Parts: sequence; C-alpha cells; structure tokens
Amino acid sequence: MVKPPATRQLPLEFGHDSASGRDDLIVSDSISAAAGIIDRWPDWPSPVVILAGPTGSGKSHLARIWVDRVGANIVDIGAADPMVLEMASRGPVLIEDIDRTGFNETALFHLINAVREHGSWLLITTRLWPASWNVRLPDLASRLKAATVVEIAEPDEALLALVMVKLFADRQVVVDDRIIQWLVARMERSLEAARTIVTRIDQLALARGSKITRALAAEVMAEVDAGQGDAEVS
Repeated sequence: MVKPPATRQLPLEFGHDSASGRDDLIVSDSISAAAGIIDRWPDWPSPVVILAGPTGSGKSHLARIWVDRVGANIVDIGAADPMVLEMASRGPVLIEDIDRTGFNETALFHLINAVREHGSWLLITTRLWPASWNVRLPDLASRLKAATVVEIAEPDEALLALVMVKLFADRQVVVDDRIIQWLVARMERSLEAARTIVTRIDQLALARGSKITRALAAEVMAEVDAGQGDAEVS
C-alpha cells in the first residue's frame, strides 16, 4: 500500500464521506503555494487573491476551506447587484469559477472597490489567469493587476497515487499498489478523474461481488476513455 510521507497532506474535493477539512489536506508541490495563501489569511499581500489552476486541481476544495474558516459569502458577479456590494461590506466574499460563469466587468470593479474600502477580502477561483479574461474596462484591468495570483499546477503521479489510496480507504477498500500505479500511469492528471475512476471501480466490484483486479481497472479505464465513466452499473 502506498504510504504518504509524513510531511504531505492530501487535497480531496469529493464525497463518499471523504474527509475534506484542512487537517485532511496533503500539500504537494503543485498546491503548496495556494494552500499557503489560504493558511495565511488574513495576512494576505493584497485584498484580492486569485487561485488559478486546471479543472480538478483542488481550487474548489481550498475555497471551501477558506469559506468555512472565515465565514465568507459566495457571490455571483454575472450582473450588477447591490446585495453583492452589501455582502462585501460585511465580510469576505468568494467568486468561484469566474471564467466559467462569466462576470459583469463594472460589477466586478465595484466589488473589488467595496472590498478595498471596507478592509475586507475577495477570493476568486479560475482555470485561466486574469490576463486571459479579455477585460476591456481599464480600471478593472488595473485592479486585477494589483491582485495576488497563485497558480495551482496539475497534480503529479505521486500525488494522484496518494489521492486514489485515500479515496479507496474512505470506502473501506484496500487496493494493490501495483493497480494504483497502473491506473495513475494511464489516467488524466486531475483529482476529479481520480474520483471518477475510484467511484466506478468500487461500483463494479460491489455489483459483481468481485475483487478489484487489473482487469477490472482496465475495464473502467476503457469506459472513462470512451466517456462512459459516470454510467450507472447495469
């Protein structure tokens, strides 16, 4: 069985009774800077912090840790809304997946101003760096340049192996280390992919009353590659 080094903590974003608090986070090189900025709050280098990283890299999990710790409000900046500015006047705010959900440039500009005015904080998660947001409002572009941007890289194979071991353990399942390594060498490098694969393997093993073998793992990988990884067990 793969054993995590004592100095690491594992980022998990997913369910099935998975531990998802800060104490359950294994900080690898790919996520250490982002975890560090969350831990440093309220001692941030700027009132606006942007976590940028690929899908499944741990952004949402870190954002939830921050929300739980500081009592931040999650806001939608798709249109101008006076309530959003009111929330910023009362405390920290979070915008998740801003590059997916879109945003009103004027509304975001006023939100950042409200955060600065009230001595509060704004955390934003995104797959893309702010320079790729195609911001046209010069004042907003200036505000975003003053924000602290922290990159989260794709998880490496060692971290993905730890993630899969932990996800199986959450299901009271121990899987041969060789199967874990076989999967990691062939899967997409994301925590979401790890969750999908572990869930499907466990579903099939339970439905068939079988052990988790390399053949079963290969069957699941073929499903995932074909885009059927979330299919129901037949």
